[in-house]
Amino acid sequence: MTIEQKQSNRQWLRRGAAAVALAAVLGGLAAPVALAAPAGSPASATAAQGGRGHLISLTALERLTPADVTDRLGTLGFDASTVRYGVDAYRLTYATVDPRGRPATATGLLVLPRGGPHRLDLVSDTHGTVATRDDAPSGGPGDNRLTPYLHASAGRAVAAPDYLGLGGGPGAHPYMDTRSSVTASVDMLEAARTAAARLGRPVTRDVYATGFSQGAQVAMALGRELSRPGSGFRLRALAPIAGPYDLDGSELPGVTDGRVAPRTAVFYLSYFLTAQNRLHPLYADPAEVFRAPYAQAVESLFDGNHRFEDIVAGLPASPQELLTPEWYENVRAPRGALLTALKANDDACDWKPAAPVRLYGGSADTDVPFANTRACAAELARHGVRAKVVDQGPDADHFLSAIRSAPQAVRWFDTLRQTTALRQTTAVR
Repeated sequence: MTIEQKQSNRQWLRRGAAAVALAAVLGGLAAPVALAAPAGSPASATAAQGGRGHLISLTALERLTPADVTDRLGTLGFDASTVRYGVDAYRLTYATVDPRGRPATATGLLVLPRGGPHRLDLVSDTHGTVATRDDAPSGGPGDNRLTPYLHASAGRAVAAPDYLGLGGGPGAHPYMDTRSSVTASVDMLEAARTAAARLGRPVTRDVYATGFSQGAQVAMALGRELSRPGSGFRLRALAPIAGPYDLDGSELPGVTDGRVAPRTAVFYLSYFLTAQNRLHPLYADPAEVFRAPYAQAVESLFDGNHRFEDIVAGLPASPQELLTPEWYENVRAPRGALLTALKANDDACDWKPAAPVRLYGGSADTDVPFANTRACAAELARHGVRAKVVDQGPDADHFLSAIRSAPQAVRWFDTLRQTTALRQTTAVR
């Protein structure tokens, strides 16, 4: 799908139009259970020092009936046949750490079903690329709430982190820094557990991890973290969708060989290089990497406040127009600091999950080539894990792969939960 199509359709890279009128949304808001300290304030820092995953505030956002959820999902064509319950949505503010391990705060979306078992299993749903704060799950009633609503309406609690620097979190988003996205996701699970108990809907230790695009890579890496002894959680399944698991071997080659649509490649490259420069210094001056006139504006475009449309309007149509000749060659054959940054974020599939894994994607994807999914499956196979690869078909681009895959993941989670319950019942007998 091209940038032009994304600009005319509701997609995850931008804040979709709300499915309900603003007045209806405002009418459904409840008073916050606790008021959050302003981001970056002394009170915020003190709360962060209370420990990772400490719940700072809990604010009600929306309450939807099953019909509301079905209507919302229908705006993008999701299969809503698994909707059984209405949902309640909350914004959580919680303590976490930044990429350098310093105390920080982040926000995220907690969604609870209005029904189902008293103790709920938990889904971690990590979202795809957004560059605007309000496009994060807790930021507004846009498209990044749809898959959390889909999973919660089937009877599970859902924790959807905004990541660092998005939603209500301070600072810039460290885009594609897998490690800090994982710490924010783990801490969101802890905060969600506290919040759910406070709301009278306690959760079990069982976590089903899913995510889309950037969030698929995060989900795979999160699964590894949850599988470590002493994590406090039990990973039950992994169902990532269309993730850039293989930056060096699949994603960047797709940028220069045409498998990634040129305008999409420009957006991703600009975001990645400017964000990674704060963590793995790639350049001292943007003019070393970006051609004029883009070098003067590219960093400010990704400040979290610019809309997707404005970012695209401020960038050229192809990577060759964006990058200096030297840096275009560096992208084509990564070396030095760029290669270091890629390798630091390229090991999400380099481990041995004990839980079952399904890797979803679409072979017509021109944002994240399907080669990424095949590379992840191959990496898991080297560890002795046979992951089922689900190709949504030759017509499935990046977003259609998510629309088709997410309901399938819900049904798979249902099947796994039923199997677990049956085994537990048999063991008791």
